[in-house]
Formats: sequence, C-alpha cells, structure tokens
Amino acid sequence: MKIAFVGKGGSGKTTLSSLFIRHLATTGSPVVAVDADINQHLGPALGLDDETAAALPAMGARLPLIKDYLRGSNPRIASAETMIKTTPPGEGSRLLRVDESNPVYEACARPVELDGGTVRLMVTGPFTEADLGVACYHSKTGAVELCLNHLVDGPGEYVVVDMTAGSDSFASGMFTRFDMTFLVAEPTRKGVSVYRQYKEYARDFGIALKVVGNKVQGEDDLDFLRSEVGDDLLVTVGHSDWVRAMEKGRPPRFDLLETANATALATLRAAADATYGARDWERYTQQMVHFHLKNAQSWGNEKTGADLAAQIDPGFVLRESTPTAVASA
Repeated sequence: MKIAFVGKGGSGKTTLSSLFIRHLATTGSPVVAVDADINQHLGPALGLDDETAAALPAMGARLPLIKDYLRGSNPRIASAETMIKTTPPGEGSRLLRVDESNPVYEACARPVELDGGTVRLMVTGPFTEADLGVACYHSKTGAVELCLNHLVDGPGEYVVVDMTAGSDSFASGMFTRFDMTFLVAEPTRKGVSVYRQYKEYARDFGIALKVVGNKVQGEDDLDFLRSEVGDDLLVTVGHSDWVRAMEKGRPPRFDLLETANATALATLRAAADATYGARDWERYTQQMVHFHLKNAQSWGNEKTGADLAAQIDPGFVLRESTPTAVASA
C-alpha cells in the first residue's frame, strides 16, 4: 500500500504520519517511510535526535545512482542521464519492492527502531545553500517520484510518504502514485481550504482521498468539519499527552498512546487496506505515461536532448505479479 499524508503547513501531517508509521511498526508490517516535505521533520518525529536526522542520506543527492539502478537493461532508455522524474519502467527496468535489499535502499534508506519493529526511513534532503535561488524543491522530490514509479508493493506492505505542504503536491504526477491520500485538516477555514484544492485537482484522477480532522476540541469543531468536507471526513484526532511528550523528546512507550487516538490510527489503516483490492494497475501505469509525456513536452526533451516519449514501453503494465527476475536483474 502506498499512502500519502498531505495538508497545509502546521496542520500536523508530519506528526500524524509519524504516529501512523509507529502504528504499522507495531504490527510487524514491512514499512518504508519517506520524508518528501521541504521541512525535513519526519526523522525527529520518529524519535531521531537532530544530529542523526541531519546525517540521513539525501535521495536527491543520490539521484544518479537511483537512475542507474532503475534503468537496468531497459533498451528504450539510452542512458541514465536521459531519465527524468516521470520516466516509467519497461521491459528490462529494475523494480523496487518494499521488503528487499537493493542498492537504492543501501544508499538512501536507514533503519529506525520503533516500539514493536523497525522501519526504513528515506528522506529527500533539505534545501542547501547551493540550492537557494537556483533550484526548486521538486528537483529533490523527483527522486521519490522516480522510485514510486518503479515500486511494486503488495497487501500488508506499506510505503508512507509525508508530502510537501499545501497544494504543491500537484506540481508533479506524484499525487497519483498512492492508494490512499490522507489529508490532515484543522477545523478552520484555512484548514479546509487545502482540502477543497486537493479535491478539485484530484477529481479526474481517481484519487482515494480521506480527511483526518486534527486538533479537534469539541462538537463545534466536529460539526464544522462535517459541514465542510462531508463524507470525506474519516476520523478525528484530539489532544494527545503522548504527542506532547514526544515533541519534548521524551516519548513514552507507544502502547501508552491514548485509546481514542490509537483507535483512529487503526481506522486509517483499515481504510488504506480496503483500497488495495480496487487498485487498477493499467490505469496506474497509464497515469505514469500521461505525466511523463507532459513533462517531456514541457521541459524534459529540451533538457536531455532526447525524445523522451520513446522511453515508453507500450506493452508494459506495472503490476504485483511482475517477475522478480526483472526487479533484481
């Protein structure tokens, strides 16, 4: 299952995504956690100290390695240099699986020990001084999008991505890579504005979207969210002494999380799991192709000096049954 957490800045999406990752870890499920936000806070939210979090390998800085590995022996891709963030896999491409060892994970992922299990954490990396004024953040999240395009996951396996804030998630096709998108919204006008944007943009792409109400303090807050987002409101989360202790760097055992909030996390997992049976691999692959062609025509062909439409393998459909030999070749 591929799951995204989105929301406006300050909505609590990083906190909630970290709680959800902890919840999955307690079940022993294979989990890859990805921090794709310009503000790199997921590591600390998972209990890493600042020094350890700052030392995590940046995916954006290892993009040449990622491209070279994923390209494999795909004859339609002349070189790793001609791959862009939307390049789809084809015959001969190497694929990633959640629960395996591969050079991409070795270079970009680090294990994080949590109550009940271990998850792999990957980060895009923060803006550096060299980036200021000359680069946009999507040049870094492109590494995440490329990996998601080449990732095959099955039921009971989870990739959880803490996305960049607001509607910036729509600056690439990455928003179509998820089985479930949880939009974290506060019970305020600003809190639901991102929901309206996301709902409108996602309408034509079959995006499964559910709202998680955060910082809900009473019936008035609940009634407000219900009136604004309707049936898309899945669950609400209130004040948490456990989260307050975690933010101070002194998290208790995770099994001491408040019962209501633990139940909310279980509800999120059940909602995500329920979408897997409806996954349409052909549409999923077609959406890759759609955004690849848009990016090729807009800037990719000019930047690489190649006809990137030729990278598309018309007979290839990414699906769970893709042979392991292709993934590990």
